[in-house]
Amino acid sequence: MVQKAKILLVDDRPENLLALEAILSALDQTLVRASSGEEALKALLTDDFAVILLDVQMPGMDGFETAAHIKRRERTRDIPIIFLTAINHGPHHTFRGYAAGAVDYISKPFDPWVLRAKVSVFVELYMKNCQLREQAALLRLQLEGGKGAVGGKESAGLLAELSARLAAVEEQAEALSKQLDDDSADAAAVATAAHLERKLTGLRRALDALEPGTGAGGSALSSPN
Repeated sequence: MVQKAKILLVDDRPENLLALEAILSALDQTLVRASSGEEALKALLTDDFAVILLDVQMPGMDGFETAAHIKRRERTRDIPIIFLTAINHGPHHTFRGYAAGAVDYISKPFDPWVLRAKVSVFVELYMKNCQLREQAALLRLQLEGGKGAVGGKESAGLLAELSARLAAVEEQAEALSKQLDDDSADAAAVATAAHLERKLTGLRRALDALEPGTGAGGSALSSPN
């Protein structure tokens, strides 16, 4: 069973959170509310999120300050942040959003279809990364089993299964990259997809090195960070 991705919604106004939930419910993912920057940072201590939708104008810790805290933490600094704002103060204000680490900056009222499409891209990338980590974990378990250079019917069967799973992820990642190219997607999403493909290539090489007769043994695998 595929685990759902979590999306963090941060806004001090309950009606705005309700509207975001209505827009994103069609994605069938787990939507987590936070009514302040402090509450968002607390949620990020324990849960992993595919993307954060962050309101700029909030009392106390505003969106810019919240984003700065998120980007300073090693655990959360790579989570995509989409800023939402009801006030547009011009290019300088928008630049401040990108400088704070946002992948996108959207002014309210926004097109629900556009927002849903942008969020869905980052959810897909997150799910592909999760699958990639699972394949890497299986390979590490195989190596830690003390088998060294892979051989035998049982090991060959495991390698074949891992190769098939990895091929499925590779095919999905390639299709996603083509979709991003066709839709002229955000540069940040395209860059994230390219990074994912590079990690997949490294994992494929490591898997190929474990095939009988390669002599690569356990030194081939490194963590696809």
